[in-house]
Amino acid sequence: MHTHGLYSLAALAFTGAALPIVALAQAYPTKAIRLIVPFPPGGSTDLMGRVLGAKFGETFGQQVIVENRPGASGMIGNELVARAAPDGYILTMGTIGAMSVNVSLFKSIPYDSTRDFAPITLTGSVENLLVVHPSVPAHNVRELIALAASKPGMLIFASSGTGNAPHLAGELFNQLAKVKMVHLPYKGGGPAMIDLVAGQVSLSFASMPSSLPFAKSGKLRAIAVGGAKRSPAAPEIPTVAENGLPGFDVTDWQGLLAPAKTPAAVVDRLNRETIRILGERDVKERLAAAGLQVVTNTPTQFADFIRAEIDKWGKVIRSAGIKPE
Repeated sequence: MHTHGLYSLAALAFTGAALPIVALAQAYPTKAIRLIVPFPPGGSTDLMGRVLGAKFGETFGQQVIVENRPGASGMIGNELVARAAPDGYILTMGTIGAMSVNVSLFKSIPYDSTRDFAPITLTGSVENLLVVHPSVPAHNVRELIALAASKPGMLIFASSGTGNAPHLAGELFNQLAKVKMVHLPYKGGGPAMIDLVAGQVSLSFASMPSSLPFAKSGKLRAIAVGGAKRSPAAPEIPTVAENGLPGFDVTDWQGLLAPAKTPAAVVDRLNRETIRILGERDVKERLAAAGLQVVTNTPTQFADFIRAEIDKWGKVIRSAGIKPE
């Protein structure tokens, strides 16, 4: 009897080494999760963060606190996560700007996109919509190019922040059309839309979730879609490329990341649950109606994708001579 007790203790001690990893994934999460959105409310990243936060809450039976931490082109919120404990209880919504573009745009950024995070999965791609204030006398891309050419430095385009997709879209437009529109960065897509609707700026290559409602209500005029093909959310709107600027293609993206060294079992569980949630029909439909296409992948694929995007946009930034504002 006594030896049997010793034996089971030894067995427990022996299997204990393997237990934490498996137990971690099964028990996780045992407390509230913080999901950082590094932009203000009202933009596409915020929408995705809130949809995931609500569904994670249902799935995990734990509170998921979605926290907006805007500023420095998404870097304030991401730095917070890069420096946090890698335990699966703090996550961030990474985007094209904060994860890929900023590497080439700024002299120094407060984290290493490829080293300081554990990528979980891409969550979606966001079409950008070229929208102008109704007072701007341009109804298509050719008219806009002619107007910008006749008024160099007079047209101001708003963006959700330096280095984000709306900024790059404007710079690529300048490059391909050989015009000079002036960039004005905001702390997110929401604030940029407010000023555009008020007529403080002329136009924006804004994310569809933040701009489409204003285009539909007539407060803004939609001219073209920024991606390679038309958007299912607004199939009647032509692309910039087919409307007078061949070769133009800017697609925004976003994904879920944790701090580097977050246990693989936790990353895998988050990957599985995120892909399952984003595969639900009601979720897909709600996001699609806002111009967000669901795109998911494995943690390894997402890591490779981020590296490829760093290379791609590094070339654009260097050839355009783009500097942070």
